[in-house]
Amino acid sequence: MKRYVLARLVQLIPILIGITFLTFGMMQFAADDAVDVMYEQTGGVSEEVKAEKRHELGLDRPFLVQYGSWLGGVVTGDMGRSYISGKLVFDTFAERLPATVELMLASIALTMLFSLPLGILAAVRQNTFFDYLIRFLTFVGNSLPNFFVALLLIYIFALKLGWLPVMSTGGGAQTLVLPAVTLAIAMGAKYTRQIRAVVLEELRKPYVDGARARGVPERWILWRDVLKSSFITIITLLALSIGSLLGGTAIVESIFLWDGVGKMAVDAILMRDYPLIQSYVVWMSIIYVGVNLAADLIYHTLDPRVRYSREVEG
Repeated sequence: MKRYVLARLVQLIPILIGITFLTFGMMQFAADDAVDVMYEQTGGVSEEVKAEKRHELGLDRPFLVQYGSWLGGVVTGDMGRSYISGKLVFDTFAERLPATVELMLASIALTMLFSLPLGILAAVRQNTFFDYLIRFLTFVGNSLPNFFVALLLIYIFALKLGWLPVMSTGGGAQTLVLPAVTLAIAMGAKYTRQIRAVVLEELRKPYVDGARARGVPERWILWRDVLKSSFITIITLLALSIGSLLGGTAIVESIFLWDGVGKMAVDAILMRDYPLIQSYVVWMSIIYVGVNLAADLIYHTLDPRVRYSREVEG
């Protein structure tokens, strides 16, 4: 097991280095100059002042020298300072991350709350009215973009009914409902269809027929055997969702003014705050890779077949 974990960690090093290189390169070769954006509101600033600022920020050095210096800072935890606020980039990211994690956990909890029973019901009642209805609703939910769902929920529950606040500022549990539901609708629709497919696949396997032949109650077969075997796939889906949610909440956070890293990234893009954008991409990549590694280890632990095949290969 230790050898497998070490091998996976070694495999991740070139991936992360490639991500940092591409991220830094895209920021450096962007069409807009960061210094020009910083001074565009002040009006008549001479080119000499701008050149001095570029020298201060190290933007006049060769690309590879800048990248090497920045990568060394990333390794040591120093990702520079924001061009706009002047604060340390890592501190800004760390301040915003808990809000995104809170939103992510709430949306995952809502997703599992309705996708697990609906997916099981659709599989057990295959080709019945309930199955067709659930599949239709999940198709619609999976097709709607997040920004449209967000605006629709704001219109119904905030403007028309007045049950919930329009924007997620000021704290409180109510401010979490609309953005969490927005994320949970699309993710829950995808989960429901995946759980239905997995449960159907398990129900067709010989061990289920054998259990039925022995007179084992259908409910016992479903909850004790089928769901246990399906749990590995559900864990994999959860891990992928955690990674995608951490990096994919930018639009929802911006619409609801949720003060997380997604909104921070959108604001940084609009203001051309390149150190903050680079920090966001790199840290989201690290978290995403880490979560998927954890899911792979859990998969390796829970499924004896995978563990045995990897031990044989090793």
